[in-house]
Amino acid sequence: MSWATERARFRVLDRFAYLNAGSVGPLAQETVAAMAATREREVAEGRSGGAFFEEVLAQRERVRALFAAGIGVATDRVALTSSTTQGVQVVVVGLGLGPDDEVVTTDSEHFGLTGPLLGAGVRLRIAQLRERPVERTFDTIRALVTPRTRLIALSAVSWLDGRLFPWRELREATGVPVLVDGAQSVGAIAVDAREADFYTVSGQKWLCGPDATGALAIRDTDRLRPRLISYPSAAAYDIARGTWEPQAGALRFDPGFTPPGSLAGLEAALTGLPDGRFERAAELVARCRELLLEAGLDVLTEPGQATLVAFRAPGEPAETVASLHASGVVVRSLPSTDWLRASVGWWNDESDLERLVAALRDR
Repeated sequence: MSWATERARFRVLDRFAYLNAGSVGPLAQETVAAMAATREREVAEGRSGGAFFEEVLAQRERVRALFAAGIGVATDRVALTSSTTQGVQVVVVGLGLGPDDEVVTTDSEHFGLTGPLLGAGVRLRIAQLRERPVERTFDTIRALVTPRTRLIALSAVSWLDGRLFPWRELREATGVPVLVDGAQSVGAIAVDAREADFYTVSGQKWLCGPDATGALAIRDTDRLRPRLISYPSAAAYDIARGTWEPQAGALRFDPGFTPPGSLAGLEAALTGLPDGRFERAAELVARCRELLLEAGLDVLTEPGQATLVAFRAPGEPAETVASLHASGVVVRSLPSTDWLRASVGWWNDESDLERLVAALRDR
């Protein structure tokens, strides 16, 4: 295995310095081929019959096991979702959270986490972290936890600047259940979700899977009530009597079916992850910070964080993003800030980082 060979699996890198996996990761040729093969089979053979359905169910369990292995939890503790947001919704609805419940979160969360909490009408206590150094993250969040706090909801990695959040330490110090938004962690850094009460996974970001794929790890499935009930969440049901029997473990929280083509692509993506990818990404993100600092840019991400680098550059952010794209560099601007964000993955190399800095200099 060589990194050049691994990089060649992603055709987008032939044209672009693709630095936006924090939004959506690049698709490998094997992933797209698996999706296309499934679609072709559906065209030729139809989408029905016992054999077709049994294969879909079997593939769901293979994907469930791959997700579980990737975050260090038992397979029967993983529900399959369409996104991190849907995973959050399963938890919020399953806990029955409402206006009488206090939840501690931060000002550095994606709306995919905050939105379902707002929809439930909970009382949010929001830790202000954006202007504080990483070393103050734990104390700032911990200070907001009270005896009335029912849940701590925060990211493993901030989508804004790659800041690592001490969710494990907060749970240990407070005893309050923790809901972790893992969208910017799984596939980017090594993850052990065993101690999280709830840990969401996004398939289309750092895992480079198809859109509308994801998972939710649930530490104790008996503490959560299945409310978003769907066909795959039921082991049996009786329509005439209005009764149902839930699946065992986290399978009772599966909120729907992932399309077979997406399942096939996701399985290909999850089985194609190279060893050493986390170390490779850490080296590249450190080099990205270094090059941006050498170019005289204001780098907001502190060293030793995850694989996102936030920085400021002269000019209006949206215009800068468009100019960079025209130069073959893909990054994004961050809403309600003047920040730009580069997402650095194991598929990148130093040429991508040099291309980013050169394009910024040439504006």
